[in-house]
Amino acid sequence: MSVTQDIVASYRAPRQVMRRLLAMGEREDRAFAILMAACAVIFVSRWPALARQAHFEQIELNPLLGGSLFALLFMLPLCAYIIAFVTHLVLKVVGRKQSAFGARISLFWAMIATGPLYLLVGLVEGFMGEGVALTIVGAVWFAVFMWIWISGLIEAGRVNA
Repeated sequence: MSVTQDIVASYRAPRQVMRRLLAMGEREDRAFAILMAACAVIFVSRWPALARQAHFEQIELNPLLGGSLFALLFMLPLCAYIIAFVTHLVLKVVGRKQSAFGARISLFWAMIATGPLYLLVGLVEGFMGEGVALTIVGAVWFAVFMWIWISGLIEAGRVNA
């Protein structure tokens, strides 16, 4: 399946998608590409909010975009690897047979799979600002993100058992 079809399928059956991803073998280049695509989507989703901030605060947009670019395309991938490693260690401590690659690909896939929802979060933040609508959309994004991530971790642990 293509990546976009897998993203749509993740909302119906995230464990099946994770099973397919793991069946392709442990390829770190694929995991890194998924992570960087997710970070790029998150960066693009920040544009409306940054444009709003620049407009209302009467500041230049380019430094805001530059800071966001650095944070999301250079620092977020490092943080994602750290989160995946800590998750792997925690799962090992509690007795789950989890590979480090399974922990990484589960997190990275959850990030890219919820990219469309995060784009919606960015639009709501950019056009409406902070408020109830942003809280609701953000909560929906977070719930779906956690569901896909935990489902992926469960499947990765099952495959390695």
